[in-house]
Amino acid sequence: MRTSELQLAVTEEFGALGAVLMTDTTLRSLGGRTATEALAAGVPARQIWQALCDAKDVPIERRHGRGVREPLA
Repeated sequence: MRTSELQLAVTEEFGALGAVLMTDTTLRSLGGRTATEALAAGVPARQIWQALCDAKDVPIERRHGRGVREPLA
C-alpha cells in the first residue's frame, strides 16, 4: 500500500473525519504515535491502515478500502 492509497482509503472509510483521525488519534499499536507521525517515522502505510481500522472497529469486510489495491489478509 502506498501513502496515496492510505489517504484514499482513509477518506473513503471515514470521510471528512479522516484527516482529523490521521493527525489526532494516537495508536497504541504504532507506539502511541498518530498516523501522520508514524508515516513520517517510516512505518509502512499498510500497517498504519490496519492500526486505524483496529482502533475504529472497521469491519474486516471493509478494511480493503477503495484506496487499497488488494484486500488485507
